[in-house]
Amino acid sequence: MTAAAFPLIEVTNLNTFYDDSHILRDLSIVLNPGETLGLMGRNGMGKTTLIRSIMGLVRPRTGTVTVAGDDATRDAPFRIARRGIAYVPEGRGIFASLTVAENLAIAERDGHDGKRDWTQNRVLELFPRLKERYSNGGNQLSGGEQQMLAVARALLTNPRVLILDEATEGLAPLIRDEIWKTIRLVRDSGIATLVVDKTVSEVTAVADRVVIIVKGQVAFEGTPDQLKADPIIMQQHLGV
Repeated sequence: MTAAAFPLIEVTNLNTFYDDSHILRDLSIVLNPGETLGLMGRNGMGKTTLIRSIMGLVRPRTGTVTVAGDDATRDAPFRIARRGIAYVPEGRGIFASLTVAENLAIAERDGHDGKRDWTQNRVLELFPRLKERYSNGGNQLSGGEQQMLAVARALLTNPRVLILDEATEGLAPLIRDEIWKTIRLVRDSGIATLVVDKTVSEVTAVADRVVIIVKGQVAFEGTPDQLKADPIIMQQHLGV
């Protein structure tokens, strides 16, 4: 089978622990090429642990993670990144002591397929505020500007998958709108996207499918329309 015939990311029966705390419990999800998957759930349910397990930042005790059909369960994080997975973590993770220009230059490279569709010029057009702040240090940026830089830096790796963990949390409404606009643009460009966010209306507007995690297990999986048609699930697991 060709790589395109496989899910881009497939998590199967994952069990991840922090010391004796069993966080993910036989959890399985799939992200298909070009798909936008919304990952939802209350705080402390295992969403970030799932992402960290996918990225090789936490080792699952059992289960598998495959990327385009290749087993990546034990890969180091840099090898996961080289497989074309870009990750914008909660907290952004930019280099505060480097300028915007330096942060972008470090990230820019060809994609897994050798193409470079996303360039500095393109991300600076997408985020003109970064162009204005090009020579400023990361520690001189506002929270919204730092988030723009984190997303721009991820796009400059020319990924086939973009993972966003709470990318809009704590941002001013105008900045949040800009990030959601960017997520839609990324989706329309064909990049598969895994979005973790608490804003139900925005996630259901952008996602092809939604997964709700409760206590480390999948409690719901379906289309946004299926989720919105089930107010009991919405209230019970999302408080909406």
